Amino acid sequence: MFDDTYFMKQALVEAEAALKTDEVPIGAVIVCQNRIIARCHNLTEHLNDVTAHAEMQAITAAANTLGGKYLKDCTLYVTLEPCIMCAGALAWAQIGRIVYGASDSKRGFTHFAANCLHPKTIVEHGILEKESTELLQTFFNKKR
Repeated sequence: MFDDTYFMKQALVEAEAALKTDEVPIGAVIVCQNRIIARCHNLTEHLNDVTAHAEMQAITAAANTLGGKYLKDCTLYVTLEPCIMCAGALAWAQIGRIVYGASDSKRGFTHFAANCLHPKTIVEHGILEKESTELLQTFFNKKR
């Protein structure tokens, strides 16, 4: 049986893949019935698309895998707190649960509209927060 730490480590693998291609290192996986059905990372630079966040890519991949747009029985593991755009998409997808590593005090959805998710969505945070934060700090320190 896999746990939250295992799946967040998988999201960190995706974040590291983003880092290698000079994308902001945010990774996401979506899990359904203890099985990863989507693995994604930021692609905003590669696709030249401001909406190509890891979560948005994961929502699309998971919906395609399941053959439907609702992700009620799924959990999103993402290394950084989703922004308001991604939170809105997760609400429309009716994601069952969101687990994120690092909080985002500048753009995270909890700072703007904490009630923007589907009412049944469970949110947990802080899983591998240190590792997620360090990856982001490494990226942005190199940019400065």
